[in-house]
Amino acid sequence: MMKKELQAICPWVTLSDPVYVAYHNEEWGRPVYDSIELFEKLCLDGQQAGLSWITILKKKQGYRDAFCQFDPYKIVELSPEYLENQLENKEIVRNRLKVNSIVKNAKGYIELEKEGIDFSQFLWSFVGGKQIVNQYVDMSEVPTQTPESEAMSKALKKRGFNFVGPTICYAFMEAVGMVNDHLFTCPHHEQCSEK
Repeated sequence: MMKKELQAICPWVTLSDPVYVAYHNEEWGRPVYDSIELFEKLCLDGQQAGLSWITILKKKQGYRDAFCQFDPYKIVELSPEYLENQLENKEIVRNRLKVNSIVKNAKGYIELEKEGIDFSQFLWSFVGGKQIVNQYVDMSEVPTQTPESEAMSKALKKRGFNFVGPTICYAFMEAVGMVNDHLFTCPHHEQCSEK
């Protein structure tokens, strides 16, 4: 194995933005096992489609407030009028398909639970229940999707989830630490690696 020389954090981070730096340093790539946290992150990654992640990151609290702290059982009880009003909510992305996708995803989550399937275990099964630790040294090596993210996407769509294409699923897998894609030279690579 090559000798590790620590350098700056991953180059995709906008260093001038403290919100982005904190996200990279404290959240991105750290393994998450809580089902509701995973559900929230999957929904938020879907909201990113066609936008930059920082846009969604800065609206995260707005989404939590609008969608019952991402409690799927409360989300499915939201009235059509309430959801229509969210299209005027400046604290979230005001896109009808994306607003409705959170409700669809909540229904999918509940259906899994009704079948006795734990959401966290379901998602982690696509990486064999343990983190994949990559050792990329350049951003050009990092894929946008993998066979694992394609399988996750297909399974989620089959369960009624949407905005869960293989690229979104791979970004989600990176964000919740199913895959450690901090560059090998980033000091957070080792911190996020499960021992």
